[in-house]
Amino acid sequence: MTKKLYKSNTNKVICGVCGGIAEYFNWDPTIVRIIWALFTLAGGSGIVLYIICAVVMPNAPYTTAPQDDADYADYSNHSN
Repeated sequence: MTKKLYKSNTNKVICGVCGGIAEYFNWDPTIVRIIWALFTLAGGSGIVLYIICAVVMPNAPYTTAPQDDADYADYSNHSN
């Protein structure tokens, strides 16, 4: 299975670029955001690069399988 770089659907603050990079490299998204903020403060190149990545990177495909059973309530067996 080939890894692909996508914008994250779950770890997103603005567009999911930093979350997608973090998921791709198995890093903490907060660390990626801090590094990105440092690039932005160091000369503004982070803003331009973020906009380019937000436009160029595809969105991650949505999965239909539940991640955790606790996230989904099953009301089919309940009676009134």
